[in-house]
Amino acid sequence: MAVLPRGRGRRAVLGSLALAAIGTPLAIAQPWASAGSHPTPQPGGPLWLPDAHRDGLKAFEGIEADRANKHPNRKGTYVVTEQDHWRFNIWKDDRDPTGGGDRQRTEVRGMVSGGRPVKMLDGETWRLAYDMFIPATLHGTSHFTHIFQTKTPKTNAGPWVTISLTRSGKTEMVRFQADSTNGNPSIAAHELAPLHETWTTVEMTLRIGASGSAGVVLKAASNGKPGISSVICSGTRNNIKIPDQNDYVRPKWGIYRSLRSAPADILDTYLLLRNFSATKLG
Repeated sequence: MAVLPRGRGRRAVLGSLALAAIGTPLAIAQPWASAGSHPTPQPGGPLWLPDAHRDGLKAFEGIEADRANKHPNRKGTYVVTEQDHWRFNIWKDDRDPTGGGDRQRTEVRGMVSGGRPVKMLDGETWRLAYDMFIPATLHGTSHFTHIFQTKTPKTNAGPWVTISLTRSGKTEMVRFQADSTNGNPSIAAHELAPLHETWTTVEMTLRIGASGSAGVVLKAASNGKPGISSVICSGTRNNIKIPDQNDYVRPKWGIYRSLRSAPADILDTYLLLRNFSATKLG
């Protein structure tokens, strides 16, 4: 039997063993090994600064996975914590009840600090930052695969801005785009292959509103080592629709993908995220 790293909770063990049992490899070279502890939010700093060990799933407003309860044996294994990060597991036979069963999702929604939702409102500018680890089994697809979305809860409108894994022929891309703006304009993009099996840092700046703006910088994660934060790609666009619609804008993270893509791209897989922060800039 494999020896599990110390400090992992029961939910993390269940999630990892479930994937191992069906043949999906765990993250290569212990991708959780290099990051340190996450500080507590301070006055004037981030309004959301969750810690995987301290906050666990309470860092989010809720989880969206197996909402039709087709796989009760997987309950508690879709989103789990491991050391310093959150792990999002998905299986190729998962089905979400929306879209007539043509899609699947393992997502968390919203940001919670001190037991209350952190809300992004019209006229405000926010910076969201986090690290992500994309395994080689998480492919770009010809139909949608989102690993980040922004939506408005009351109307379920959007997604306004997404991070998507796409495919055109043999080329897979990670693409930052404004999905509900006319023409679905791209904000920044980069080939996906070099980002597989490594940690990268995402920094997004969002100005909320019907004519807002969105900027992104994708960097190699420093892993606590100074001088290792090279920019991979970046971009900014104005006149982007990110309206709160008299409610608020809520981010979502995880894997939400169409099953209309090639079966070879729909594998049992996962996504790792860590070092979340949300800072109100104005």
